[in-house]
Amino acid sequence: MQLHIQNSPFSQEQVDLLNQLIPTLTTEQKIWISGFLAASQATASTIEPLTQQPTQQTDVAPVSKEITILYGSQTGNGQSLSEEFGLKLESKGFKVTVSSMSEYKPKELKNLSNLLIVASTHGEGDPPDNALSFIEFLNGRKAPKLDNLHYSVLALGDTSYEFFCKTGKDIDQRLEELGGKRLYPRVDCDVDFTDDAEEWFEGVFRGISDVTEVGSSGDVAVADTQTQSADQTSYSRKNPFQAEVLENINLNGRGSNKETRHIELSLEGSGLIYEPGDSLGIFPLNNVSIVDELLRVTGYNPELSIQINKQGDLLSLREALISHYEITVLSKPLLEKFVPFVTNEELKSLLDPEHADELRTYLSGRDLIDLVNDYGPIQADEIEFTSILRKIPPRLYSIASSYEASPDEVHLTIGALRYESHGRDRAGVCSVQCAERLEPGDTVPVFIQRNQNFKLPEGEQTPVIMVGPGTGVAPFRSFIQDREERDVSGESWLFFGEQHFMTDFLYQTEWLKWLEDGVLTKLDVAFSRDQEQKIYVQHKMLEHKEELFRWLEAGAVVYVCGDEAHMAHDVHATLLSILQTEGGLTSDQAESYLADMQQQKRYQRDVY
Repeated sequence: MQLHIQNSPFSQEQVDLLNQLIPTLTTEQKIWISGFLAASQATASTIEPLTQQPTQQTDVAPVSKEITILYGSQTGNGQSLSEEFGLKLESKGFKVTVSSMSEYKPKELKNLSNLLIVASTHGEGDPPDNALSFIEFLNGRKAPKLDNLHYSVLALGDTSYEFFCKTGKDIDQRLEELGGKRLYPRVDCDVDFTDDAEEWFEGVFRGISDVTEVGSSGDVAVADTQTQSADQTSYSRKNPFQAEVLENINLNGRGSNKETRHIELSLEGSGLIYEPGDSLGIFPLNNVSIVDELLRVTGYNPELSIQINKQGDLLSLREALISHYEITVLSKPLLEKFVPFVTNEELKSLLDPEHADELRTYLSGRDLIDLVNDYGPIQADEIEFTSILRKIPPRLYSIASSYEASPDEVHLTIGALRYESHGRDRAGVCSVQCAERLEPGDTVPVFIQRNQNFKLPEGEQTPVIMVGPGTGVAPFRSFIQDREERDVSGESWLFFGEQHFMTDFLYQTEWLKWLEDGVLTKLDVAFSRDQEQKIYVQHKMLEHKEELFRWLEAGAVVYVCGDEAHMAHDVHATLLSILQTEGGLTSDQAESYLADMQQQKRYQRDVY
């Protein structure tokens, strides 16, 4: 988390000094400094006699010990953090309610005293699906005045996207406009959110302790220690499990334009379990050839020791660039930090607001090697250079197996990403590592990412409609495996799409077998390049619009997995069209129909 002069009382020189110091501090040091500054302020102030202090304390009316935590989460990170924070606060004597925004009645906001918001942003500044109705209410005419509300916002995002943490920023601003008072300033987290999220919670806890009669700010350190102790005995994002590769198979036939890997990993001895709809996180490694080229163009010493975290762990620069730092993605914040290292005025000009379109074009498809070649040489040493880099974020993949069907295993469906850009061949960091550099017997660090926003219905007779082109079919393999194991008789309908029938029909034998056995009720496929006019899954949905509408009216749950920008957008538009043509609804009524389905968890999306 970086201080900025525009939102602080410090000079630019002070901000620069603080930004150098704060990332090096441990949690214990931050708490000590907070106490030291508080004590210094008390000493410098005019203090009433001790006998009068109780009178001063009664001037501050303690607010309720009840706290509501609302999360808007697309992949599950926000939900996991909210549940973790809820448990910590309960252990300190608070009465805590944790809820997704979609399940909370927003009219109750006016009755709250303490509200914590954990909100993620995905795509191009879009809110998560389960935050849509809540945000619509906040921005509507029925939103109440919140003069008695104390709140704070934790925003989750990705600095490689232009509208970083937009959802959290918008909610924070709107709550202020409605009269809410911040317990603690909003914190905006990048993909490596753990430290910033813990810092936010510590600040929130101190803020709550200031206006309630519960505990002291020092208590939070105990809570963190307990959490860290628990993490050491169970595998998680903070403590990933080294999973052995059992199988790594190319699902595409000879001559295909694509390479899709079916990977089976062992979870034996991990204690990890998962449900259909969950994801597996993988911590990848950068390609050695990319690292060596970056070292060549920078001229840095590959053997120089670099401290990679606040705990003081050391790696050689080369090993740190392979295993710890992100080097293949450029973002505006990274370029802003890079500017002081070079004398090239063109880079400064590129960051001017009037050149936003040119900046957006430059960032697309380029990496750190391009940046150094285009705007170097760098006038910074190895330690200064690595200080501006963020950690490699884990990659999340929808799980393609059922735990019930394959205990102690987890299966993934990963499409290898390769392309040419700006005169160089490029590759997906994790997908190509899995395709080219993972062999049976190797291990890879993994964790389970829960996703309560993409779950099979509780009612076994509830029909399900699954739309999953390409690798988006992965979770539906998990769904059908699970329904087969549990002998669920409810109807199921899969829409699958790819380029060619002969080479790209992923898991063809399995789908046809499930169709024959009645585990899968209907299967419709779209192979876009097998005819002159391209056919996609949304076209197949329109072909069967009458029957699809009957399924919707019968209470079917619709699941969509895959590309958000194009496929998921087109599928959404197709559903609206079907509701209008087959249901006789107006455009607004169709939108309301789908919004109601989302509220009822009958329209769920796992999109990226």
